[in-house]
Amino acid sequence: MNTLNLSMLRKGVLGVAGVAFAAGVVAGPVAAATVESPAQAATPVAVAVQGDKPDTGRLMPHGVRGEQSRIPLDAEQTGNVKAIIAATKKAGMDERAAVVAIATSLQESKLENLGHLGDRNDHDSQGLFQQRPSSGWGTVEQITDPEYSTTAFLKGLKQVDGWQDMPLTKAAQTVQVSAYPDHYAQWETQAADLVAEHWTS
Repeated sequence: MNTLNLSMLRKGVLGVAGVAFAAGVVAGPVAAATVESPAQAATPVAVAVQGDKPDTGRLMPHGVRGEQSRIPLDAEQTGNVKAIIAATKKAGMDERAAVVAIATSLQESKLENLGHLGDRNDHDSQGLFQQRPSSGWGTVEQITDPEYSTTAFLKGLKQVDGWQDMPLTKAAQTVQVSAYPDHYAQWETQAADLVAEHWTS
């Protein structure tokens, strides 16, 4: 091969390589942007999860203990469920906290915002969580306000170290200090069902 042909061949190879390199530089970042674009990556995920009900595994991570109870709810009780969920969200806590709170209220008051029951009253216990003014939970007016009473309960729950890893009944009992510590467990399934139904409503 003569010098002229060799020179032309080298220029041709370099020219092709240069075009390939330039195409790679252009294609690389564009391809990466196509894959990694936050708007494109986030949109399908947001659409997929928006409005979905909470996962059962998150609502009842430890399963249930013992026989489960269930009661029908009227409009007032359902309104109290929604108030507990709203207060839980406002407190920055998750669906599991709402399950614990609702199960606790199911046991304490059947989700009824009870006032003083006279001879049937447990000392001075009142409200959704049967909290006692004499024990420092707040005034009668405060503990019979669903948002206040739920927030007070959740504040106590937050102070229980590792409550997320406890069976529901132990977490609830640590806050409530009930004479019947195991009774909260029977309401876990209904509480989880109520959170699943109303968390995104």
